[in-house]
Amino acid sequence: MSNPNLVYDLLLDSVSQSTAHIESLLMGLVWTQCRNSQGGIGLTMTLPTGKRTISWSGTMQGRKIVDVAQWIRSWDMHEAIIGQAAINSVLSQQHLPNLTLHALPHHPVAANLAVFDYFLPHLKGQKVAIVGRYPRLEKYEDLIDLTVIERQPSAENDILDSACEFILPQADWVFLTATSLTNKTFPRLAELSKSAHTVLMGPSVPWLPELVEFDIDFLAGVTVEEPQTLYQTIAEGGGTRIFDQAVRYQVLDLRTVEMSDLKSQIADTVMQRDRLKSEMEQWYQRGLYRYPKLSELELIDQRLSELDSRYKRLWDARHFPTPKVDLY
Repeated sequence: MSNPNLVYDLLLDSVSQSTAHIESLLMGLVWTQCRNSQGGIGLTMTLPTGKRTISWSGTMQGRKIVDVAQWIRSWDMHEAIIGQAAINSVLSQQHLPNLTLHALPHHPVAANLAVFDYFLPHLKGQKVAIVGRYPRLEKYEDLIDLTVIERQPSAENDILDSACEFILPQADWVFLTATSLTNKTFPRLAELSKSAHTVLMGPSVPWLPELVEFDIDFLAGVTVEEPQTLYQTIAEGGGTRIFDQAVRYQVLDLRTVEMSDLKSQIADTVMQRDRLKSEMEQWYQRGLYRYPKLSELELIDQRLSELDSRYKRLWDARHFPTPKVDLY
């Protein structure tokens, strides 16, 4: 297993230059929100813990984001939640304006399903694993080959999270909850999913393109549309209700740069192959012995095949028709 600390090093490095401090902190029943002094808002899920006393209550306002962000490494889940929210408050402010996002429509029944609806046309005929049980996810069970992995199974077909070691390496698509960053399961889950198209999803998603280094293909997070509505909904214990008006799901494709690079490599390799083929044709026209660069040409053909396969895999995962499936 690769160094599990690397992703947390990346998250902390991404906010290390921030001069912001915490303006307000809200720990709701379902979500935690951090608003920093520069206007950034970060969300993360409020994970259940057995701890009832929090020593730092009433002392968070005014603390430096760079200091609180360090809590993402903590095994105290309350601290880790705050650390993640603090990091997200900076990333939402620094990165979102420069990212090319695809906004998903508000879902008529359960907002979490907007992400699955978006990817649904490509999921048919594929082995799909979802880490975490989402509301009304059962609507997809008759449409796709779906396995739901859950720490505390709540549905008949849910599988215990210990099955990750067996299920994820065999999956074609993996939908991974971003709370895995908070509870420290992300490094192993991402490693197990590296052969799949992997979507890191949820309001806890940090808008950090460098997560592609951990074999994440897509980020499906949220942007805040109505800050006051969001604050009130969280304060009143809201869960999926935050999607009604306060936030909207957005999808970011992290492989765009890689695909552009692959296209350039393919073009260069084709030019090399064509040059050698032309040279080989002239060689044999002169009635000479075996072309001396034949092994080089074979290696180029092999490389081109590998590049084509890699590009096709990425292209196929990104080109599908607009969803027209009526689940309701």
